[in-house]
Amino acid sequence: MEVEIIGVFIPIVTIIAAVIMIINLRKFENQERMSMIEKGMNPKEISELRKTRSNTSWPLRFALLLMGVGVGLLIGYFLDSSFYMEEVAYFSMIFIFGGLGLGISYIIEEKKLREEEERSQR
Repeated sequence: MEVEIIGVFIPIVTIIAAVIMIINLRKFENQERMSMIEKGMNPKEISELRKTRSNTSWPLRFALLLMGVGVGLLIGYFLDSSFYMEEVAYFSMIFIFGGLGLGISYIIEEKKLREEEERSQR
């Protein structure tokens, strides 16, 4: 298969996959609501509860991930220039430090959650 054909198929397949995903999400959301109604629950109360419990720490997670990727690129550059590792250094350091950033954000979020639970128990 030629490269041009693959280049044309990638956006088409991506758009089709996104549409199918949205349709399935709506379908399962409706099925969930219907089963809640059958059991005598009020779907509006549950949706309001989900909104109040939503996690607001995505900026922290995203910032630490990007900082980890930046540090990974920097360390990868130093490894590449010192040991001539080429692409291996960049990709491995991006994944290692990006994962470390996400791990640090998890630790911070858990600490914040524990503090909130302690405050609510008092």
